[in-house]
Amino acid sequence: MQVQRAVIAAIEFQQGVPLVQQIVDQLSEAINHGGLPHGSRLPPIRELSEMMNVGKSTVVDALDRLRAKGLVVSRQGSGHYVHRSSTTIKTDAGPDLQPQDTLSVVRRAVLLDNGALRPGAGFLPSSWLPADELLKAVRGTLRATSLRMGEYGVASGYLPLREALRVKLSALGIEVSVDQIITTANTVQAIDMLMRLLVKPGDTVLLDDPCYFTMHTNLALHGAKVITIPRGSDGMDLEVFEQLLIAHRPVLYMTNSTLHNPTGHSFSPAQVYRLLELSHRYGFHIVEDDLYCDLQQRSTPRLAAGGLDNVSYVSGFSKTLTANSRVSYAVLSPQLAARLVTLKMTAGGMTSELAEQIICTMLSDGSYAKHTRRTVDRLYESSSRVTSWLEEAGCSVSSLPGEGLFIWTRLPEGLDAETLARKGLEIDLVLAPGTLLSKAPSASHFLRFNVAHSDNSQVRERFFRLLDDYKR
Repeated sequence: MQVQRAVIAAIEFQQGVPLVQQIVDQLSEAINHGGLPHGSRLPPIRELSEMMNVGKSTVVDALDRLRAKGLVVSRQGSGHYVHRSSTTIKTDAGPDLQPQDTLSVVRRAVLLDNGALRPGAGFLPSSWLPADELLKAVRGTLRATSLRMGEYGVASGYLPLREALRVKLSALGIEVSVDQIITTANTVQAIDMLMRLLVKPGDTVLLDDPCYFTMHTNLALHGAKVITIPRGSDGMDLEVFEQLLIAHRPVLYMTNSTLHNPTGHSFSPAQVYRLLELSHRYGFHIVEDDLYCDLQQRSTPRLAAGGLDNVSYVSGFSKTLTANSRVSYAVLSPQLAARLVTLKMTAGGMTSELAEQIICTMLSDGSYAKHTRRTVDRLYESSSRVTSWLEEAGCSVSSLPGEGLFIWTRLPEGLDAETLARKGLEIDLVLAPGTLLSKAPSASHFLRFNVAHSDNSQVRERFFRLLDDYKR
């Protein structure tokens, strides 16, 4: 035990860092590097306390954390022992079993926070989020007597949140009862559950092109056949849309009604009227994904405002508030809402009431509205700057200027988006090639830029360097 005592006695503490954390960090390093051998017994708690000149409770807390990390085990009546499992000792990484094609690699890189610049990301950077307001809402929720940690929560979702959402929806012209609003963990979950209720294997589903890269894969898992309608910054050709309806008889059309990802297009009143008329004439259901609604500058009509008999509305807060706490919701006809609640319970889709109470607090105290107003203004200003340097690089913008989170950008002649994205990873620049969002042949000439992540001198400098290296 002399070795253990020598290692522990060598621990030095610094001011400003919690003692428990310092003990855990230094003992973890000693264990991982062999200073404290596997299986060796640690001195008793009282002796450890005296050796480090800290309280017994501090030692107990540190040992609990080391045990949670799998570095220490306790034996009844015998004490604490160092434990280095084989996975801890092993240093060689195993084979990467993930797909290695460019699109799969880029998808993972977009989500990985490893210090790389991510102009291809689909969410706001942390520096844009209302950290103080979020922390205030979290603290208030944890102190509230209404927080029921020992309960599953209500299947439909936290009632005060749904009441706040009903008011929010009313401002968009969508008048519903709270029973028609069902919370979900995220919009993908909401859409996936709706697919289970509305789509049978062999059914045809109509998608915008471009669209979310997950949708084709998701629909394939449901056994659906997919057809697409081209959509640009001015929308779509509704005559072509009707011809697709006649030829393929889809049961469902899924679309971004507002600030389409990535073109920024929002349906006009005339387009909304025509789409609703076509849905009634040809008998297909519409899933209206309005995830970007709170980033819109100019108000436009929603399909769901025309009624929910053949429209289901989905939205959430992952793009505006926090991608990590992904509270979303679906707004449905009474009959479909009842079916979705049943499916939510059956499939284990119960949502976190803690997260829902936090969102409810921010909606109710006005901090969410203030944040979104600031964000819309910042996006407008950033969009102008990013558009300027993209055009300086020889790119052309194919999305609506100043609206929303994304800029849909056509590359200079002769450049391939996937090749550029792969090379970008080598300099820690994560780009989103158009082929992530579209299966059209022309998609290989496009990149999607996130305005908030791209308004950055380092992003500009690395992108210009990337173009120079590509052309050589």
